[in-house]
Amino acid sequence: MLKDITAVNPKKGYQLYLKFEDGREGIVDISQLIQFTGIFAPLKDPAYFQTVRLHPEWGTIYWDNDADLDPDVLYSATSRRTDS
Repeated sequence: MLKDITAVNPKKGYQLYLKFEDGREGIVDISQLIQFTGIFAPLKDPAYFQTVRLHPEWGTIYWDNDADLDPDVLYSATSRRTDS
């Protein structure tokens, strides 16, 4: 079942802190999920990678070059910690 991302915060390297609507949160190393080719090539530039944004209508993250990632993949890559 699709879980929307509700918060994103870029960290060092190619890591992102993500929080989902059900409270799951964690750090995802995007370099472990993608190859920096094609539409993802600009993300190899750390400064550009840091420009990641949340798209509330899509429930996922994206960059200005139209690169985005499947929230289900990101959900399964995060820790299983939830808010208490």
